[in-house]
Amino acid sequence: MNRAVQALGLVSLALLAACGTKEGENVQNAYDNAADAIDNNAAAYEAAADNANGMAENVLENKADALENKADAVRDAGEKAKDAVDDSKPN
Repeated sequence: MNRAVQALGLVSLALLAACGTKEGENVQNAYDNAADAIDNNAAAYEAAADNANGMAENVLENKADALENKADAVRDAGEKAKDAVDDSKPN
């Protein structure tokens, strides 16, 4: 639908530009300003998406690091428990 509206706007602009009137230029400028605003919104959404991906990536990396640290702690605890069992057995 947006492309259809834009195409209609461009056709209207072309017809008005052919007239070469000040009114036509004002209409074209209004459409250009609207198009610029839409481009700015698109850029803002792209930036927000990039930031969201980056933040999500950081959250996931931090979670993965925490899980790796937890796994290392469990391994260390297992090794200490093994040593404690080994030390408690008579040779």
